Amino acid sequence: MLDREEKKRLIGKRIAAELRNGDFVNLGIGLPTEVANHIPEGISVFFQSENGIMGVGPVPEKGQEDQDMINAGGGFITAIPGASYFDSSLSFAIIRGRHLDMTVLGALQVDQEGNLANWMIPGKLVPGMGGAMDLVTGAKKVVIAMEHTDKYGSSKIMKKCNLPLTAASKVNLIVTDMAVIEVTPQGLILKEVAYWTTVEDVVKSTEAELIVPESVPKFS
Repeated sequence: MLDREEKKRLIGKRIAAELRNGDFVNLGIGLPTEVANHIPEGISVFFQSENGIMGVGPVPEKGQEDQDMINAGGGFITAIPGASYFDSSLSFAIIRGRHLDMTVLGALQVDQEGNLANWMIPGKLVPGMGGAMDLVTGAKKVVIAMEHTDKYGSSKIMKKCNLPLTAASKVNLIVTDMAVIEVTPQGLILKEVAYWTTVEDVVKSTEAELIVPESVPKFS
């Protein structure tokens, strides 16, 4: 089994391989921010934060934090040369106007229809849904970054979500610490398996039905 840091690195690096030169990308809070640490050489990507910045840079080194430079989750950020700042109305116009090539979000559950639940567990206090509903509707590609199972060992990739939905049938790709799974009209296709596990273990750890090709490559 991998420790939490290795899981983050594995997921972030694999999602970063989906980036293309010139992409405009929104990274959700938490695990998705790891993607910014693994941008492939030779490409330029513009990361957006819905609180009003395009051109988010790496996390600042300890002691170099600027109290005025935070992302939508309140975490410290830096800005790359040429970054732009704007108000929330313009930020969400960018999102809702389908100007983002990709959004990377965490999830509580995803199901085999591409439905996403990532904002509320009934009966528990939550700060709000944030921009997730706008992002999954407005972005051209929706990628989910999450651990394959919850802390109790139950699958987070389900036949049907049983938590309140963030959006219906909007997820395109799921990347976990165990697998890369593509959402298609035919169902969930197992595209890749993490270097440390097997196809059989992924199938056992997934409640949803998976379409498994004859050959499934590994990622690391």
